[in-house]
Amino acid sequence: MSRQTVAIIGPHSSVTAHVITHIANELQVPLLSFSAFDPTLSSLQFPFFIRTCHSDLFQMTAIADLVDYYGWKDVIAVYPDDDNGRNGISALGDKLAEKRCKISYKAALSPQATMEEISNVLVQVALAESRVIVVHGNTLLGPQVFTVAKSLGMMGTGYVWIATAFLSALLDINYPLSPDSMDEIQGVLTPRIYTPDSPRRRSFASRWKNLTSGNTANVKLGLSFLPLFAYDTVYALARALDAFFKEGNRITFSTDSKLSSIHGNNLNLEALKIFNEGNLLRRNIYEVNMNGVSGPFKYTSDRNLANPAYEIINVIGTGTRKIGYWSNHSGFSVVPPETLYSKPASLARKNQKLFPVIWPGNTDERPRGWVFPNNGRLLKIGVPRGVSYQEFVSQIRGTDMFEGFCIDVFLAAVNLLPYAVPYRFISYGDGKNNPSMTELVRLITTGVSIMPITFCAVWMFYGNLLRPIFFFLCRNLMVR
Repeated sequence: MSRQTVAIIGPHSSVTAHVITHIANELQVPLLSFSAFDPTLSSLQFPFFIRTCHSDLFQMTAIADLVDYYGWKDVIAVYPDDDNGRNGISALGDKLAEKRCKISYKAALSPQATMEEISNVLVQVALAESRVIVVHGNTLLGPQVFTVAKSLGMMGTGYVWIATAFLSALLDINYPLSPDSMDEIQGVLTPRIYTPDSPRRRSFASRWKNLTSGNTANVKLGLSFLPLFAYDTVYALARALDAFFKEGNRITFSTDSKLSSIHGNNLNLEALKIFNEGNLLRRNIYEVNMNGVSGPFKYTSDRNLANPAYEIINVIGTGTRKIGYWSNHSGFSVVPPETLYSKPASLARKNQKLFPVIWPGNTDERPRGWVFPNNGRLLKIGVPRGVSYQEFVSQIRGTDMFEGFCIDVFLAAVNLLPYAVPYRFISYGDGKNNPSMTELVRLITTGVSIMPITFCAVWMFYGNLLRPIFFFLCRNLMVR
């Protein structure tokens, strides 16, 4: 930075980018990053931070849409407790809220979590109600989470695991993974940043393979989206500098008065200079419009790369299967996003489509997404022990169980809910006389949280009117 730097490419992580971008802003030096996905690293707060990949905001939008597509309402988030982890999960929570869904439990892990710590956290996850788990990690911590989950029996039927793009990158970089590693992630869904096929991409992939395989290679390294965006980053900067000089600009520096007064340390801060033409070069970068190896490379008015899109990958057997695509233009589709860009944007639910999924436990039946929690509060259901209308509701002789039309309707309604509602039937009345329903309603209005089972009979005739009331009661009349 003290040697007349006009641009920086990097750093690799969002955590480090948060630190360096403050220096870049002060010295007016564009900082281009192809791997810092943290959505809070915005051009509004950090004008000289230029993201040359897609923000995690789009990935979290895709995951929230995925949760909504399958009809789930609550998810659990497992993530490292650092800037990238927290901010990514915060973005996910916001996008879920737009779909009337939520993160019901946040399971944070220290960035250098041990297997024991991961195990302790996942035990708490297993005790929760939701069975839809989103893992937002990295290529080091993420696989450890799945190793522990497998050992705890959490990769079986009934669970839903969605891993952010770290998993698809890992699958691409280390392809093929060992059989044991693949066994630990069976049925997992993960988005992969979409890079459309093109002659440029195929040429790059061929050169990459020659460099990273064979006798002359230092290490075998599969091609993920990262090298593609890294290559385009360098090329975009070169084009921006070319345009900068063709406009007749020169490169000059000036002293930063705030830094020149700092002495007496080994950081040599007083040697740092402000890049006077930094704003001009930044403008040239945002004006780059090219076809790169990652696809069309250009910026929108909000200074994000245009057309963010993802493949949705399902881990099956010894490999993966693509179940569709997501883009912010058309949502989910089974055709590549670029075929839809020429059509009007449409995110209507009727147009959303994905191929079938093989879920954990090797089943094609969509998981319900929740179970009754061991520590859940119960919804008390008042059941009248009457002497008439026994076909509607009556107690089974010699037991504490009930049967009848109202019971059947209630159980059917509960089974259709997208979340768990623990309940307990409580008999009301002496069994010799018809109990007063007016008295039961009075108890409810005075704070005794009991729902009359006869409410369910009325549901059959006025369901559309009463459904919001029923959902409200299920969410708010839980008692210990």
